[in-house]
Amino acid sequence: MSVRAAGRLLRWRTRSGRAVVIRHLDLLAAAVAARGYRHIKLYQAEEFPRRPLVLWIFALGPDAHVRVAVTVRTMPGRGRAYYEAGRGRHGYLSRCGDTGGAAGQVDAMLKHRMFSATW
Repeated sequence: MSVRAAGRLLRWRTRSGRAVVIRHLDLLAAAVAARGYRHIKLYQAEEFPRRPLVLWIFALGPDAHVRVAVTVRTMPGRGRAYYEAGRGRHGYLSRCGDTGGAAGQVDAMLKHRMFSATW
């Protein structure tokens, strides 16, 4: 394979991978919105095409506001999973096929951060 063909293949994988990640983050955004949480889609800014794809999910607590930043990472075996951004492999939430499970994990994290004295 020539260098030019390899470059085109890499660009295609990057674009198609970005679209898949956006689709997964959109599904999670809909799932957490159904639970009453607000979110900001930081991955939709067209002026920053190389920016990391992050979904901010936040809740307005009685004393303070809490938030979770979620991203999608590739797992071994070509699968993808939701992760808490900034925590690397330690921030695993759920596989992308289980959006309800990821929304439940985010719900538990936000409640724990809002009411940490009760846990």
